[in-house]
Amino acid sequence: MKIDPRHLEIVAAIVDEGGLTEGAQALGKSQPSVSRSLAQLESRIGTPLFHPGRRPLQPTELGHALAEQGRRVRDADDIAASLVTRYLSGHAGSVRVAGTPVFMDGVITAMLAEFQKEARDVHVHQSYGYADELIQRLNADALDFAVCPLRRDAVPDGFSFQAILPGLNVIACRAGHPLARKRALSLSDIAPYSWIAPPPDSPLFQDLKRAVSSIGVDDFRISFSGGSLASVISVLTESDSLTVLPYAVVFLQRHKNTLTELPLKISHPERELGILTTSDATNTPAATRLKSFVANRFQGLASRILQHQRNVTWRGG
Repeated sequence: MKIDPRHLEIVAAIVDEGGLTEGAQALGKSQPSVSRSLAQLESRIGTPLFHPGRRPLQPTELGHALAEQGRRVRDADDIAASLVTRYLSGHAGSVRVAGTPVFMDGVITAMLAEFQKEARDVHVHQSYGYADELIQRLNADALDFAVCPLRRDAVPDGFSFQAILPGLNVIACRAGHPLARKRALSLSDIAPYSWIAPPPDSPLFQDLKRAVSSIGVDDFRISFSGGSLASVISVLTESDSLTVLPYAVVFLQRHKNTLTELPLKISHPERELGILTTSDATNTPAATRLKSFVANRFQGLASRILQHQRNVTWRGG
């Protein structure tokens, strides 16, 4: 026998509220409609659910049992309504996001952790890739959005690119490095130190070569290469090596007193860090919410970096 779940909710409301009128008010229905629904249910199952002539209404044994099932239906409805509300508001669901390794590990993962403090039911699946691969994955609908550096004129047709940070690099070293304590730097000061190089297939590797060339260093010694950001930071903090990193990564490491930047002007990439999506993307509410969250956090980060730049005396051409 199939019983309408709404009828079970009505039985629960009558039992819990102590009468037809009270139950109808709790359900937001009229008393006559509740009475009719109860009569239909009793007729269908062939037995009364409340003892006749008792005031206030007293449920039978079966009435008690069906009321319990009605409470479960009501609770399930409440849970379902909450799930829908949280999903549509971007507080539940899943997001697939990827980006270049240095920015993901150095900046964005901390933002993802902060996002999940207010959206605990959102499952974020993070992965890595460079621009060409990320574009392919977005085209294949394998990502909701990507965060990567691109030149505006390199954004493919059918894609949308929201710039969130200018392309700024710095020469990075450990906090307390001998060069970081010097008031004036020259090329002869830099020459004795070795360099850490990012993976050769990364855009940052080309940035390194352009940057050191821009300050007049044509012959430089690489002592470590190809590692992750974590390994690069480990080598930097335990040695006197130098490297080139995005300003944002070094800026955030300053608060941990691990890395700092040398106040030397170097060439900056023409790329900008941005959020890349397909133009016709139909993101879930959670993905839309996370994109907005990341963009807002980068806006604040860019302002803090700009203020820090103003407080530093940069040397070089």
